[in-house]
Amino acid sequence: MPSNWERIMAITKEGMRSIAMMKRKMRRGKKIALLIDGPNILRKEFNIHLEDIVEALEQLGNIRVAKVILNQYAPQGLIEAVANQGFEPIIVPGETGVKLAVEAMREIYNPNIDIIALATRNAEFLPIILKAKEKGKETVIIGIEPGFSAALKHGADYVIVLTPRGGESGERKDIQNFKERRKRG
Repeated sequence: MPSNWERIMAITKEGMRSIAMMKRKMRRGKKIALLIDGPNILRKEFNIHLEDIVEALEQLGNIRVAKVILNQYAPQGLIEAVANQGFEPIIVPGETGVKLAVEAMREIYNPNIDIIALATRNAEFLPIILKAKEKGKETVIIGIEPGFSAALKHGADYVIVLTPRGGESGERKDIQNFKERRKRG
């Protein structure tokens, strides 16, 4: 049986950059299901990358489920980029909203998931946020202006507003904890 140190060294050799990074990952206990509304978030004009979303969520926990819902018009390069980033690309004919809702409900009822994170700007997903909270899950909404739904922002426990790369403030991500804000206000 390998000791803890041997196990740490084996993991480090397999790709972890440092022992400190591994300790941080082990300390984070919350398991996140991330679902991205591809046509709504991954647009050229927004210049948002999947790494931006992952980086913003890292302070909340570990991403255990990562899916990007795309429609049949998604370019092959985008589908490949999604897969290369370790996300599961799901291609649907037509509207992506129904598939996103189905996947979200599956994760809401998954006992191994603590946080449901939706990357979308569309208010039609508010009932999913409310159902997740009803079932005891924490909720995160990730979006970008313009068109980021105020109802989604106020319904979620955490809100992450992404700023486009090369924008006025570089790669800044604003995270707002609405639970804390409500307690103070």
